[in-house]
Amino acid sequence: MLNFKSNLSAPMKLNHSRYLYIILIIIFSSSVGLAQSRQQIKTDSVFTLVQKFFNTKQADSLYALGGERFKKALTPEAFRSVADQQLFPLNGIKGSSLISFVNNNVATYKLIFEAVTLQLQMGLDQDNKLDMFLFQPFKQVTADKLTPAATSNKLLTQMDKQIEAVVRPYIQKANTVGLSVGILKDGNVSIYNYGETTRDNGELPTPNTIFEIGSITKTFTSVLLAYYVNEGKVKLTDPITKYLPDSVTVNKELRAVTLLTLSNHTSGFDRMPNNLDTKTGDELNPFKTYNKQQLFAYLKTCKLNSKPGDQYAYSNLGVGLLGTILSQISGKSFEQMVTDIICRPLMMQNTTQHLSAASLANFASVYNETGNVTTPWDFDILAPCGALHSSVNDMLIFARANMEPPANKLGKAIELTQQITRGFTKDAKLGLAWHIIVVDGVEYYFHNGATYGSSSFLAFNAEKKLAVIVLSNAAESTDAVGTAILKKLQ
Repeated sequence: MLNFKSNLSAPMKLNHSRYLYIILIIIFSSSVGLAQSRQQIKTDSVFTLVQKFFNTKQADSLYALGGERFKKALTPEAFRSVADQQLFPLNGIKGSSLISFVNNNVATYKLIFEAVTLQLQMGLDQDNKLDMFLFQPFKQVTADKLTPAATSNKLLTQMDKQIEAVVRPYIQKANTVGLSVGILKDGNVSIYNYGETTRDNGELPTPNTIFEIGSITKTFTSVLLAYYVNEGKVKLTDPITKYLPDSVTVNKELRAVTLLTLSNHTSGFDRMPNNLDTKTGDELNPFKTYNKQQLFAYLKTCKLNSKPGDQYAYSNLGVGLLGTILSQISGKSFEQMVTDIICRPLMMQNTTQHLSAASLANFASVYNETGNVTTPWDFDILAPCGALHSSVNDMLIFARANMEPPANKLGKAIELTQQITRGFTKDAKLGLAWHIIVVDGVEYYFHNGATYGSSSFLAFNAEKKLAVIVLSNAAESTDAVGTAILKKLQ
């Protein structure tokens, strides 16, 4: 899933004319259901230390909890100054509670002080050090739509009522707008639409309403990889240096990285290249201007975080690079490969990277985490990690093809993506891009997605003859919705 926060260090006004510095590092994350409870426990443990050092005014101990990127953004002296002048005068945390744990990465805690209530957003890097440390005024997001959001759900069957029970709390939130749910169960398709395509336009989403699907795009990229493997164009074990220019392959760090490790997130790469600088572009559209020249410049000098194949670490960079290599091999753009190999054979008419004028008419406006309209994302070289748009109709077709692969080249590629490439004991069980999660004892192939203004969920189990798709035009995560539907229907 894509989850982007730009570099930022700026004051924010609080009560009593106080200003609090936001300390925020680039964050990208994936939601892996199998590891969620463990990751939350780790984050809560670090928060316990944060609270202890905060209340005893130990600035240096707080700083020591930070990771590499955290410390690059702020010197010990600068952090100590902020702590002494802005944080510690709040006179200690009197009470705290976890508000949310989004995308298995970002925890938000409510903090009660003597004179003000704040919230703290925290995220950890792969070494369980602080990667995100952001104080904000407390924002209570409530189910405060004044009237029930519209729906196509007729509430006639047991399934109708089950979907209503799960979706209604989500769609009534102040920061959500529209939602499409697709169910494939025992060969039958059911679609439920809620809310609006644009706030206050009174138009329900339809089965062909187009949403950003974010990182679910990665599962399409994995099909392309598998297709070219079966065609003999590439091998999963091929080192990436085989397909990169000499000016890049001089970096010895890259020699053990393979196409497989790019797809199953064991390459050792960062989540994103550190030369992706939104300050020179559009902070609300961070991938738009990042190009091939910048990607290769990063690869020339980058350092891996772990030995390729050893550790799982979700990487948008890795899948973006994978798609770039496949484009070079095929001589086609990422979008054209998706169209030719996947969408045209499956007759998926609403799945594309770039929206035509006709498609734009069906595109749902996007809304950020506070419920305000935001900018849809555009991609250049990193398109294979998150650029696709789709509809619930198309995603149901894609889910069915994954559950019942057709007897052709595409079907063989789909089957290869579902072969387990690594069974991790501490992190996740993986195919090519697919994460295998466990919901009430049942395994599902799973991926989700998120941009600044959308959230998506896809999970299926062929033996259970069940697939669930949830597409939202709001940044509010749909993971809980999708998982709850699985629990009710499996």
